Amino acid sequence: MSILIFVELDNGSIKKTSLEAVAYGAEIAKVKGTTATVLAIGNAETSELASAGAYGASKVLHANASELATENAMAYASVLAAAVQQEGAEVVILPKSGLCDSMGARAAAKLGASIVSGVTELPDLTDGFKVKRSIYTGKAFATVAVKGAIKILGIKKNAIEAVAGSGSAEVVGFSPALGGGDFVAKVISQEKASGELSLTEADIVVSGGRGMKGPEHWQPLLDLAQALGAATGCSKPVSDLDWRPHHEHIGQTGIKVAPNLYIACGISGAIQHLAGVNSSKVIVAINKDPEAPFFKAADYGIVGDVFDILPRLTKAVKESK
Repeated sequence: MSILIFVELDNGSIKKTSLEAVAYGAEIAKVKGTTATVLAIGNAETSELASAGAYGASKVLHANASELATENAMAYASVLAAAVQQEGAEVVILPKSGLCDSMGARAAAKLGASIVSGVTELPDLTDGFKVKRSIYTGKAFATVAVKGAIKILGIKKNAIEAVAGSGSAEVVGFSPALGGGDFVAKVISQEKASGELSLTEADIVVSGGRGMKGPEHWQPLLDLAQALGAATGCSKPVSDLDWRPHHEHIGQTGIKVAPNLYIACGISGAIQHLAGVNSSKVIVAINKDPEAPFFKAADYGIVGDVFDILPRLTKAVKESK
């Protein structure tokens, strides 16, 4: 059995969620006594790609053709399928993202592979190949026996902790043949939403709800985020009211985040919002309503007025530095 892990790049750097995928795949490889190979598509320095070795990869396949410069799920799926066939991979690991969801399904169809998404922890290999996955927007879990010669796993954020070691991976070029059918849809350009930090990659997220009482009252939340070096988010009602931009909407129909620390300010805790944050390592809820549903999902809760609590938290953070 060999293990293949796809990593996403952001301006030439391997994303944090992808490093988790590398660590995840490397753990399986260790148990099975085989090696972990990484597939990277797009522009990146050799030194950056080689750093995947610190997380357990022995080799990196680098596909850097000009037509792959922009993300294209159909073309990327063909590259992934070609890598699986070349390496004889029996297990493929994908980080959680819209791109990986799309390309993973397409690659599975090309390869006749089994595919399971939402995987939350390492597989049980004692009796076959079983994985635990989240279902019903994170409200329950299912154990799935995965069969088939090729298994594709889409892992949730924080499924494993990515701890860097001292290794370095060999980087080799990879140029599979691609056809016109891989480029039926063409990405003309990509534009990033404005903002200091990417919500999906942030270690800390500070998010606000209707308890912030309007866009003109958002500064205390922004001050805390700046002090913590955090990204900012919001609940769906807030984005629907145009208090904050839509790209900050966190929840079932918005962005799903998995930071080390998620701070919810004035958010009641509707099921739809919780579905977007339940992979966070630590959740802190601040709300003046002691019966707010968010407190049941939070690791820590502060009952109080956000406009009193936030400045005090910001001051404490600044004084601790």
